[in-house]
Amino acid sequence: MCCGRRAACKVADAGKSIERNARLAALMARVALGDQAAFADLYAQTSSHLYGVAVRILKDGALSEEILQEAFVSVWHHAGSYEAAKSQPSTWLAAIVRNRCLDFMRRRELDTVTMTSDDDDGKEFDLPSGDPTPMEMLLAGADAQSVRDCVDALDAGPKQAIALAFYQGLSHAELSDHLRQPLGTVKSWVRRALERLKGCLDRAGYVRD
Repeated sequence: MCCGRRAACKVADAGKSIERNARLAALMARVALGDQAAFADLYAQTSSHLYGVAVRILKDGALSEEILQEAFVSVWHHAGSYEAAKSQPSTWLAAIVRNRCLDFMRRRELDTVTMTSDDDDGKEFDLPSGDPTPMEMLLAGADAQSVRDCVDALDAGPKQAIALAFYQGLSHAELSDHLRQPLGTVKSWVRRALERLKGCLDRAGYVRD
């Protein structure tokens, strides 16, 4: 009987894994088309696991959160390169996080040898007159009313930072320059925006388990 129960559990677990990967693959396909709602859903379903991947490599919780944010920006821009026939979605996502972690560690090692000075004088960032602002671009991409409401509820700083990150592909350092804000402030804005979007969508019943 015990063996039978264990076998049944293994079959059930395998079924759940197949279902989860199919769901993630579908989300990846929608993200590749620029679907903001699908991206929020993908983040909600995978961020906890991927955060754990980063922590195991970096041994630093706060730093792992920052790397995770950068990894998801990369996912947003490169979801179209994912090929379901070559790997599971979770494997592909974890590889992006691992690569980001390893890249950071290599950069940190280099910085300890070639110490570079920080330049607080970032470049002025002006959008051409008449063009939509990053905020408007972000709202335009959010089709579901629940997503639009959640994005609109963000504070001005976090909203603009996350829009620039996703639509302009800016890194934390570039955001700091363009927004003329300290690097720590920008990192906090992006992290807070992602957390608030996830929480808001969850409360609205949009983010599914």
